Amino acid sequence: MATIFSKSRVLEAIKNFISASPAEKEQSESRSFNTRREREEAYESVKRGTSMVPLEKIVGSVGRYHDFDKQFRTRSGRRDERTENIIEAMRAGRAIPPISLYQIKGDYFILDGHHRFKAAKDLGLTEIRSRIVELLPSKNTLENRLYLEKREFLQKAGLAQDIELTELGQYDYLEKQIEEHRRFLADERDEDVGYEAAASDWYTTIYQPMVGIIREKRLVESFPGRTMDDLYLYISVHQWEMGKKRKYGIGVDQLIPRDMEEFRRQMIRHQEQKYPDMHPQMTVFILLNVDGRYEQRIFDKLLALEEVREVHSVHGSIDIIIKVKLVRDLLSSDAELLSQFILSTIRKWTGVNSTQTLIPGVSKVKDEDRCHI
Repeated sequence: MATIFSKSRVLEAIKNFISASPAEKEQSESRSFNTRREREEAYESVKRGTSMVPLEKIVGSVGRYHDFDKQFRTRSGRRDERTENIIEAMRAGRAIPPISLYQIKGDYFILDGHHRFKAAKDLGLTEIRSRIVELLPSKNTLENRLYLEKREFLQKAGLAQDIELTELGQYDYLEKQIEEHRRFLADERDEDVGYEAAASDWYTTIYQPMVGIIREKRLVESFPGRTMDDLYLYISVHQWEMGKKRKYGIGVDQLIPRDMEEFRRQMIRHQEQKYPDMHPQMTVFILLNVDGRYEQRIFDKLLALEEVREVHSVHGSIDIIIKVKLVRDLLSSDAELLSQFILSTIRKWTGVNSTQTLIPGVSKVKDEDRCHI
């Protein structure tokens, strides 16, 4: 009977896999520990100790993934006596041994503790204490190389939080910031400060406030494919390292001082809801007085500029009105950005006599579908 049951289960699994959609097949394969391990070539193991792991990140089981559905519930849907006993123990507040997990990148697979996991799920818990062994991916892909750089940085800094950069070699800049902050703290306290202690303080007093600004102002929406951590790195490196030598971007100094520790002091004084304002885009209207002989040529050249969204020919002392949308590099002031755009393009053209710039204060745009004559 056992052999017949085993074969029937295998046949059922094959049938379900064949009839599944491509997305479902990929999800099923991702829950297979062996498939994922081979795909990532993850064979070198590192013990990560015991910590709390979100249940949603536990995606499968080592050798038993066919026993669970897509939500990682048992196929039968019934609780056995052992699971009931664990639930009762959890409700009573008794100590439960940690479950054992294999980690492959951001996903976890249960090695031991399936009943404890199911009990935690049934109780509505969001995380579970786990003993973790990480299997490091060795397949030479950009994603894996980035992941390994991130793991090395987080391990050295002793940070449990995730910091996700999308370019290789960038975590070195964060290490330099932490080391510089460590020296500052040592001088300020007149005592030795360990690297991990400095990293923890850096994360709380420098990194998080800067990311708070980026998140509050939704800056990342203007940079598809980039993370908030990417923007933190870009702003901080240009302001605190390259900023010491640059000639432009003076306006940003009113928001973010050129010295990292001064930024830290200012952020300590700020409430989170009162972070300085930062906008990555600006819309302006430019009025042009031009020589009539060159008006059509200038009109066409304006249309060809990516920054120009609208061009209107008008009568009177002003000949052309344009609507322009400019995107800052996050480090230049509005005045610098606008001046650079006008001087490097429009004011160089033959036939442009003068320009006048209008920067809107408050703007409202009516819904065209509701506008009827």
